[in-house]
Amino acid sequence: MDIKEIQSLIKFVAKSGASEVKLETDEIKITIKTGSADSGGETTYIQQLPPAMAQAPAPAAAAAPAPAAETPAAKNEEDSKYVTIKSPIIGTFYRKPSPDKPSFVEVGDSIAVGDVLCVIEAMKLFNDIESEVSGKIVKVLVDDSSPVEFDQPLFLVDPS
Repeated sequence: MDIKEIQSLIKFVAKSGASEVKLETDEIKITIKTGSADSGGETTYIQQLPPAMAQAPAPAAAAAPAPAAETPAAKNEEDSKYVTIKSPIIGTFYRKPSPDKPSFVEVGDSIAVGDVLCVIEAMKLFNDIESEVSGKIVKVLVDDSSPVEFDQPLFLVDPS
């Protein structure tokens, strides 16, 4: 888990109104406490396991974010005229309402405010993600049935 993922998690917890969240994986343990009276802010405890226990997954995790960090910078220059629709929640991204039905939107489709673009499953609940802009879908940035994070770009829309 890199620093950006941790920061996103802290922001998500702060917005959710939860007073304490604990996250534990094979590699890391995180406890986030918000709104405590003595500190007046957020407290984050991060405890990583010894390097010997996390040896195998650590190099793969460290290598993956580096290319991803370079790619958006190049894309931002090309895509600055487009509106980015981002994920409002953490969950699993689905382009279709069910496996046997067509996708909500395809590249080239015109959309209006309020149109359902996709579904994100979070904690066994399926949340319709609606468009906040009108325009034309230029690019779908996430693969179907893949996990998405809070504020992760999902679609590029040409508002003109």
